[in-house]
Amino acid sequence: MSQSVIHIQDGVPRKEEWRLGAPVSFTLLRGEHVAVTGLNGSGKSKLIDILTGAHPLIRQEVAYDFSPSPSHLVSDNIQYITFRDTYGGDNDRTYFLQQRWNQTEIDPETPTVRQKLEDAFLLSGGDTPERRALQQRLYALFGIAPLLDKYIILLSSGELRKFKLTSALFKDPRVLILDNPFIGLDAATRDSLRRLLTTLAEEGRVQIILVLSKNDDIPAFITHVVEVRKGVVLPKLPLREWQDRRPPVPARVLSEEKERQILLLPTGQGGDRPEETVIDMRHVSVRYGARTIISDLNWTVRRGEHWVLGGENGSGKSTLLSIVCADNPQGYASDIRLFGHQRGTGESIWDIKRHIGYVSPEMHRSYRHDIAAIRIVASGLHDSIGLYVKSTEEDLEKCRFWMEVFRLKGMEERSFLSLSSGEQRLVLLARAFVKDPDLLILDEPLHGLDNVNRRLVKDVIGAYAARPRKTLIMVTHYEEEVPECIDHRLRLTKQG
Repeated sequence: MSQSVIHIQDGVPRKEEWRLGAPVSFTLLRGEHVAVTGLNGSGKSKLIDILTGAHPLIRQEVAYDFSPSPSHLVSDNIQYITFRDTYGGDNDRTYFLQQRWNQTEIDPETPTVRQKLEDAFLLSGGDTPERRALQQRLYALFGIAPLLDKYIILLSSGELRKFKLTSALFKDPRVLILDNPFIGLDAATRDSLRRLLTTLAEEGRVQIILVLSKNDDIPAFITHVVEVRKGVVLPKLPLREWQDRRPPVPARVLSEEKERQILLLPTGQGGDRPEETVIDMRHVSVRYGARTIISDLNWTVRRGEHWVLGGENGSGKSTLLSIVCADNPQGYASDIRLFGHQRGTGESIWDIKRHIGYVSPEMHRSYRHDIAAIRIVASGLHDSIGLYVKSTEEDLEKCRFWMEVFRLKGMEERSFLSLSSGEQRLVLLARAFVKDPDLLILDEPLHGLDNVNRRLVKDVIGAYAARPRKTLIMVTHYEEEVPECIDHRLRLTKQG
């Protein structure tokens, strides 16, 4: 009989807020690699918290058999990486500031990859010849040597994945759990990470559990799939059987009635403004010390155009958007006109922001305000992070409308941090749309969404873009995410 590495039978967490819709039964047999899938808010994270022992159970606890590992500790044998903030823990809020303001001078106390990995290596089990051999094997497998002298905050998304995986594998765990490891990565980096994970799986030293919102990201080495549906953990199925059973994604999710309501919205602020040019950049360069991010860029965006912004990780897409959103000081030293006004001629940041709706993965990672979801949406009307102005009933009605558009009806008073990551992303999207901006900037808007919600957001973007004089800039690493309304493209090249 195969070894049960993790086994749960009719598990019920002790606290009610930790529970799913039904008792949980799950078994991971030796040699299996599992994908956990389900719609946003279905309970995937709760299941993982049960598997890792973070949510203790009533009566019978989770049964583990990590043999032949010399350690019986769950913390030694299960490593869980969420990738929600690979620059630090949930309380590290400096990442958003580093990305948006891109400090020219690196703090001398900022650690390098070499320092952080050496600390992780020593903390994970001491210094022995056998462990040094493991360290060198992992460095070779993940191509770590060229990264050792880089500062952590300057690593690309793909490099950060390698750094986190290397740190986790120093403990030589039996089980590695990765939450949405492919989000935010360009196609080449996704392929590279998929090959690395395949190599780990084929070596047989670690079993892999992937938690995936986008279920067509399932790699070929996965043997089984567990779907969580409306809080119920369904029986584990072989990959091929699950693929044969899964229903197709609807061709359209936004209702015709909601689309009609969006199309009939008033023109809104700025709709009758005379200027035709929204963004005009001439020979714009961005450098931090010796590092060039953007070099001699000329870019003009006219009112009513719909752009997709592409390029590999580290090519400067987020930096470019931070200049447009007036979040980057280097924009004042460049030849840039926004909405017909030369930057640095007297307009305030808020004069610029009131015309822009914006969402990004960096914003999502930094958003730690545990207030009601509708207040998060309402903050978009005032371009604030939290909500510091009492909302009028008219404002709240706008918020309710956009929350209903994004299928968040009934969640208005739910605290933001109690929502799933995908539900949080939908709240932040509603925040970007709520003031019906002249310019909508969506940096990876489908990041972490399930396939149905991805289709919904594409439908909403299409309805917004169909209105006269609405301008859109969108960033994505997936060609299939590009909405049909896109009529212009700009691809940035990494400067080295």
